[in-house]
Amino acid sequence: MTRAAVLGAGSWGTAFAKVLADAGNDVTLWARREEIARRINADRENPDYLPGIELPDHLSATHDAAAALAGADIVALGVPSQTLRGNLEEWAALLPPTSTLISLMKGVELGTTKRMSEVIAEVTGAAIERIAVVSGPNLALEIAREQPTATVVACVDHDRATDVQEACSTPYFRPYTNTDVVGCELGGAVKNVIALACGIAQGMGFGDNTLASIITRGLAETARLGECLGADPLTFAGLAGLGDLVATCSSPLSRNRSFGERLGKGESLEQAQEATHGQVAEGVKSCRSVLELAQHHDVDVPITQAVEAVCFRGLTPQRMLELLMSRQMKSESGD
Repeated sequence: MTRAAVLGAGSWGTAFAKVLADAGNDVTLWARREEIARRINADRENPDYLPGIELPDHLSATHDAAAALAGADIVALGVPSQTLRGNLEEWAALLPPTSTLISLMKGVELGTTKRMSEVIAEVTGAAIERIAVVSGPNLALEIAREQPTATVVACVDHDRATDVQEACSTPYFRPYTNTDVVGCELGGAVKNVIALACGIAQGMGFGDNTLASIITRGLAETARLGECLGADPLTFAGLAGLGDLVATCSSPLSRNRSFGERLGKGESLEQAQEATHGQVAEGVKSCRSVLELAQHHDVDVPITQAVEAVCFRGLTPQRMLELLMSRQMKSESGD
């Protein structure tokens, strides 16, 4: 039986740990708070993040990272993207030297503009062939409820991607392999920003035409950035691109879309954060790093730029709309 460790007991980390356990692996879930680990072991439930979801018997939880990582063949990292580096600096010496490292995170690091797999490689010294990425339409609650979904396992080493694919395949969770790590990671990071824009539009009272337009043009700017960084354009038409984008922009389960809706209704960033009990959507942080990455490569990302201005530069949602709608007209297939 494969031994797997999942570091991060939020909703997605817990859901992916359940997937791994349902696929037949022996899974240990690390929780930052000892109380969460204790409740999972005692009640077979994560009450703070996935209440009402029964967790498998061969999924255990711990607050001890060393215990979680001991002998692990697979290590899945499910912490917030902006805390990854700090956490990894504590965990690096504990990682089994031949384990496959899986990024569950969807973001770009502030300050360095590095993708999560790049942060993992830099901090741990792991070869890129050891690092895989799981991305796609992965709304945690639906997966935890065993509603059918597909996802992508990306790794430059196709054989390792296949191994991870087999390790997380269940009747309700269908993984596909891909070797385009860059494209899969960018799709996951930028879609959070586009989902904020969709939420802002929803909060302003606009309908499906507006949302479809934002989703489509958001995909276009994601693909432009991806192409510049060497991604395969076909990736953005797949699960890690369009699939993830549609789910995150359309679902009320999406924290990014819900957070954007509050901004669209006129709440400030601080008010929206307070209303969500201090939790900030990943797209709020990623909009700055994605914009910085795009500007460094001279790639035009107008939706990302507009969202960043709403979040951090005092731009009103109404003015954001006016600026986007008054941009110079051009061919759809042009830059």
